[in-house]
Amino acid sequence: MTWRPGAPYTFQGVDVSGVDGPVDWWAVKRDGADFAYLRATVGADRRDTRFEENWNAVGETGMRRGAMHRYSLCKPATDQANNFNTTVPRTEDSLPAAVVLDFAPDCTTRPLPAKVREDLRRYMEMVEAHTGKPVLIKITRAFDTAYAVTADLPRSVWAVQNYIAPDYPSRTWRMWQANDARHIEGIDKPVHWDVVRP
Repeated sequence: MTWRPGAPYTFQGVDVSGVDGPVDWWAVKRDGADFAYLRATVGADRRDTRFEENWNAVGETGMRRGAMHRYSLCKPATDQANNFNTTVPRTEDSLPAAVVLDFAPDCTTRPLPAKVREDLRRYMEMVEAHTGKPVLIKITRAFDTAYAVTADLPRSVWAVQNYIAPDYPSRTWRMWQANDARHIEGIDKPVHWDVVRP
C-alpha cells in the first residue's frame, strides 16, 4: 500500500519505532517524507532500542524530527515523564514531543477518566518543562471516547484514522495518521504515514 493523501496536505512524514527495523533515512526523504517522529520511550522504564540511532540519522538528512512516548495507564505519570526527559535531548529545532494514547494489550488497568486526565496533565507539564514546547497528543478514537482527553486538555491533536480524515476529536486536529501500513523506500516494513493540516 503506497497511498497517501494529496493536496492540501503538503507537509507529510512518517512515525517509526525500533520494531520497524533499520531505516535508510536518505531514501525515506527521497520518497517524500518531510519529517519523522521517532518513538523514544514506553511507560516508565522502557527505551526504544533504535531511538538514538534514528534521532541522529534523521538530523543528518535535514528532515524535521520529533520524539514520541507511548503512555501507559499502568505506570505513574511522573515516572513516565522522567523516562522520556532523560532519553530525549532538548533541541531548539525539534518538533513538539508527542504522547501516544491508546489501549495496549500489556495494560488492562482502566482508571477513572478524571484520574487519567489529571495524570496526563502532570506528565505533559513535566515534559514541556524539559522540551520548552507544548506536547502533541496522538490519540485513537477509542481512547478519546473513554477519557475525553481532547475535550479537557488544551493541546494540539494528532488523530488516527486510515484513509478518511478523522472527525472524532473535540477540537480540530493538527496532524493525522492517514495510513498505518504505507510502503516507502528505506524501510522494509509498512509504516505509519502522517500529514499536517495546512
